[in-house]
Order: sequence, then structure tokens, then C-alpha cells
Amino acid sequence: MLKIISYEPKYAKAFRDLNLSWLNKYFEVENKDTELLNNCQENIIDKGGYIFIAIIKEVPVGCYALIKKNETSYELGKMAVSEKHQGLKIGQKMLATAIDFAKQKNCKKIELYSSTKLGPALHIYKKFGFKEIKLEAHLPYVRSDIKMELII
Repeated sequence: MLKIISYEPKYAKAFRDLNLSWLNKYFEVENKDTELLNNCQENIIDKGGYIFIAIIKEVPVGCYALIKKNETSYELGKMAVSEKHQGLKIGQKMLATAIDFAKQKNCKKIELYSSTKLGPALHIYKKFGFKEIKLEAHLPYVRSDIKMELII
């Protein structure tokens, strides 16, 4: 049975490894990735953000972060599902949990950066109401060629 729980330091390696797996498969690991993944407590949680871990039978199988942008918005980032657990709707369950959590925190908007190479992920984001918006000039990631937002 899938549980989605709040981050604890014992999950730092799982958070890092789950993300490195898909990043290395589809892209290159960028400086911003390294910064967030190697120091997630300092660079996400200590700055007002949150990390969640999806667990099946005590094994981390997925994760995501809500990175604080300002008082009323978060960036959804570092969402990953282990390759052997893909296709089980874990990503959709994590996304639904992220949206519910953001609502509880009186968040007005969730933004995300992605790549058009990741068709299944984009399909899920659209299914949950995310709309494509204009990319800004100086992006945090080279791989990003699409930005989306969900107004809550």
C-alpha cells in the first residue's frame, strides 16, 4: 500500500537517488540539481519548502518537493518515481497530495518547469489543471522548455 509521508533526514539519499535516476536517463545533472539534491534540507526545507516521499512496504519509490517561491506560491520540483514502480499512478497520487497540501498552506499558485521530452508527466500535469505559461528568459534548468502553473 502506498503512503506519502513528510521528509525525514533518513530519506535524503532516496530523494537524491530517485531524482538522479531519471535525470541521468533523459538529461544531464545540472548545477541546480546538484545544489538541491545534495543539500535538500538546507536548500528546500530550511527555506520554507517541503519534501514528500512515497513509500511502499517501507521502501521509498517516489518523491517530490514544493519549493517556496514566495508567501503564496510554490514550485513543484524534483518529482520522481522509481522506474520499476512507474505505471502504478504513483505520480498522480503524489501530485494530488501536493495540490491538497498547497491548498492547506493557503497557496494560490503552483509552478513547475519541465521538458516536452517528458510526455507522460506533461499529460498528468494537464489532467490536474496545470496550464502552459510563458518561459522567462533566465531559466533555472537548461532542459526546461516548458513552464506550467496551477492557480488554486
